[in-house]
Order: sequence, then structure tokens, then C-alpha cells
Amino acid sequence: MASTEQPASVTPRRKAGRHRGEGQWAMGHFTPLNGNEQFKKDDDSLNVRTRIETIYSKRGFDSIDPTDLRGRMRWWGLYTQRRAGIDGGKTAILEPEELEDSYFMLRVRIDGGKLTTAQLRVIGEVSEEYARGTADITDRQNIQMHWIRIEDVPAIWEKLEAVGLSTTEACGDCPRVIIGSPVAGIAADEIIDGSPAVDEIHERYIGSPEFSNLPRKFKTAISGSPVQDVVHEINDIAFVGVDHPEHGPGFDLWVGGGLSTNPRLAERLGAWVPLDEVADVWAGVVGIFRDYGYRRLRNRARLKFLVADWGVAKFRQVLEDEYLKRPLLDGPAPAEPSSRWRDHIGVHQQQDGRFYVGFAPRVGRVDGSTLAKIADLAEAHGSGRVRTTVEQKLIVLDVEQDQVESLTAGLESLDFQVHPSPFRRGTMACTGIEFCKLAIVDTKGRGASLIDELERRLPDFDEPITININGCPNACARIQTADIGLKGQLMLDSDGNQVEGFQVHLGGALGLDAGFGRKVRGLKVTSAELPDYVERVLGKFQEEREEGERFATWAARAGAESLS
Repeated sequence: MASTEQPASVTPRRKAGRHRGEGQWAMGHFTPLNGNEQFKKDDDSLNVRTRIETIYSKRGFDSIDPTDLRGRMRWWGLYTQRRAGIDGGKTAILEPEELEDSYFMLRVRIDGGKLTTAQLRVIGEVSEEYARGTADITDRQNIQMHWIRIEDVPAIWEKLEAVGLSTTEACGDCPRVIIGSPVAGIAADEIIDGSPAVDEIHERYIGSPEFSNLPRKFKTAISGSPVQDVVHEINDIAFVGVDHPEHGPGFDLWVGGGLSTNPRLAERLGAWVPLDEVADVWAGVVGIFRDYGYRRLRNRARLKFLVADWGVAKFRQVLEDEYLKRPLLDGPAPAEPSSRWRDHIGVHQQQDGRFYVGFAPRVGRVDGSTLAKIADLAEAHGSGRVRTTVEQKLIVLDVEQDQVESLTAGLESLDFQVHPSPFRRGTMACTGIEFCKLAIVDTKGRGASLIDELERRLPDFDEPITININGCPNACARIQTADIGLKGQLMLDSDGNQVEGFQVHLGGALGLDAGFGRKVRGLKVTSAELPDYVERVLGKFQEEREEGERFATWAARAGAESLS
């Protein structure tokens, strides 16, 4: 019988039976311990593409095997979307087949946020032809579309892949999109260009069976920008640009970040990684997760739990001894972010003297025809490249100085702000109840109307502020790390009616003084009352703040009466 003893430094949170352990492959526990582990063992999820192309797309939705439908198809960026008309009170009650529609969300994977105008135009065409015009920019640089029919998926893949795009491992228990600085190799203040490492990891490992069966999803961030523009603190692995005093520019290695219902900030391993070793180190960390990750319980299967139990010293030792077969160099910590905004909005000079122009849609929501218009505008002003950001924003690169003003005017004619209010700039929202089967409340519509209300009510407010709106507890919109984080829930209004509302988190932050927002006891607000609440708390902030004080710092010290 295989040993189930845990490494000496691991402190189990519960006593596990010897026949089960934590489901760690490296400890000899290969027996699947839940349905997800079983279907991944039965068939590599990457193989479902063949069935989609040869069976399901020809025979229709009802022909799809349930395990493929709610499991393996995620590896190709496909989730069933929420059936219209099902209110949030039914989210946790109905079975999956009752919640889901016969249409899909399709996630286009955009590593590093890098798009050509030709690629953006094709996404727009796919949106218009197959997705009822839907398109959302996510906070991980992807673009998602809805209303996708299984019959159309092969044709969509053909169109996307013809221009170098894919949906491979856009979802699932695998290495998801590699987020990267959207101005890698472009920005004048860059420490190091991480895009070669993004490309190398993608080429070597994405779509490979080597890492197609992980305990849960695995999130990667790579950036050499001094503004630290990839939320590295909440990724499973992150490479953060630093300048080593002896070896020059490279990356500081972080592991074990993640949010959801058990948020945890990543920790530094204290290791400096040169650019040409990033892919190997990345593979080593993913290998640890594959082999030592906890597969028994889905809610303990993220890398952050292993890092918490092992500690960074043991994690680094295992990485060096078992996977890299060599020691890593010690290195310095990153400097503080060079800007309080990390989204590259506005007009900025590039290394080559040209300019990039970042602009803000409302909460990441666009549409197919508008994406095509953005591509046309970019090309008309001399650019063939655009970028997505982790703040649900877009950037046009390579604009000559004499073209900046007219490009800005063209974007603003499409309701994209190059010089947005703090509310347009700092508000983002997850998909919400409109399409997501896990959601309880509306988010996109609520976020867009909140922006409009706050711009009308507080036209002179000019402080950086982040307002993140999530439709459920899973934190896809990073509510714990926002100045004002709003977690959707149902509640009773003053008349005793059940309505949509939010639990409020205040004072979260990434970058300088990174930490999670505080929950004030009993602080909940209905969706209808949200503009009044935000206006009130921002007014208190302006009254009580000390000179130069950030909202997060104020919220940490403010009394409950100021926050309610």
C-alpha cells in the first residue's frame, strides 16, 4: 500500500484517512477522489475537441455527453450559459441542467493581451455572426462572447485560428491565459520586456498533455512594467520585473496567490529569474502543483493552499531540488509601483517616440461591431496593434504624435474615454446573472448605471478609486482587492421584499500596501440604493482624509459610522 504520509512541514487542516490522503500524485495517491478527478483520468480533456467537431456540432446540443458538457469542454473555452429568466434565488437550488441554456459562453484566449487589428476585427466578425453581437473584455485580458451554438463552434475555431487566435485551455484545470504587461516592449519606462517568456511558455506548454490535468486552474502573470500592471499578488505564479544589482534586469518570483472564497496574497520566493529561464521555472512550479497539489477536495485544490501549508522555504527547496535540479539566485524585491493607476489609460510615449493610447469602455462591455470600428480607427491612424488590460480596458499602440488627437476624438465618438472620470476608469464588473450560472445579481448593467450616476453626482471627484462588482462570492471581479468591493447577494429591502443587493468590502488594495478590504459588520446595500451609498462614503472620505491619504488607508482607520 502506498504511503500517505505528508511532508514534515505540512500541517493538515483535518485528519485524512490513510486510503485518501490529499490526493497528491507525488505521495502515491492516484485514485480519483471526486467526479472531476475521475473524468480527467478517464480521458484527457483536450481530446474533447474531436468529439465537438465530429459529433456534437453535427448532432446538436442534446447529443453532448454530460461529462463533456460540464467538464471537458471548458478546456476549449466553452461554458454553458445561464438560461434566461432564472432569478438569483434559484442559483444554489437548481440542478445544472435546469440552470443552463443550450448556448455557450466562448472565451478567446489572448496571452499578454496582444492583438493585431486583423485579429480584433475577426473577433468582431465572430461576435456579429455567431454571438448576437456580444463581447466582453475580461479582467484577465481575454474576450468572451455569448449565445454560441455548438453547431457553430468548428466554424468559429476556423476563423479564429486563421488569424492566430485560439480558445485552447481558456478554461479548465490547466494553465489558463498568461497575463502580461499590455505595453511589454513598448513603454519607455519598462524594466524588462517579458513578452518573449509569455510566447515561449505558450509555444512549449499550452495545449500539451504535460499540464492538461492539474488539480484546479492555474493562473500566470508576467510583467516588467514598473507600474506592476498584472495584479501579480493574486496569481498562482507571477514574474515581476526587478533590476538585480549584479545581474541586471530580470524577474522576482511570486507564488500562491488567489482570491475566491479563501483569498490569499502571493508570496515572494526571494529568487531572481533571468528572462531566458522564466519558462523553465514556470514549468517547475506548474509541475509541483500537478504532482503535489491537493486533489481530494475541490475547495482545497488551488496552489495557494499548498504554499500556505509548506511555506515558501520548503516550496523553493522542492522547486530547486526536484524540478530545476539547480539553485535559484537570490534577488531583490520589486520597488513600489510607479503609479497609483496600473491600467495605462491616457496618452503615453513609447520607446520609439510614438505613442500608445489607452481608453476605457464601461465595465469591459463592448460589442462585435464596435470592435471592428476600433480596428478601423487604429489602422486609419497608423496602428496595426491593440492590447487588452487586466482592468477591462483597451490600448492602441504605435500612434504618431500628429495622429493622437484625431484618434482620441474617434474613440470618444464611440463612447470610449481616453481621459475618463475616476468612476469610468476604476469600475469593473464580472459577467453577472445575465449569463453566469453561479451569479445571484446583475453586475454589468448595475456597474454601467453606477458610473453614470457617480459622474453626475460627483463631477469634481478626482482621486483614484476602484469599485469592483461581483455577482457571487467567487471574486472574478477581485472584490477583496478594491477600494469598494461589492459582493452580490439577495437581501430584504426596507419594505421586506427580497431584492438584489451587495455585501460591501472596503479598503482593499494591490501594489502599495496590498491587502484585503474590511467587511463592516452588517454593512449591506440594495442594488437600488448603491449610488446613494457610494456617494455617501466617498463624501465621508473627502471630509475626513488626511492630506494625500488614499481611500484604502482611510477606510482602514475610519469608524463604522463613516463607512455605513
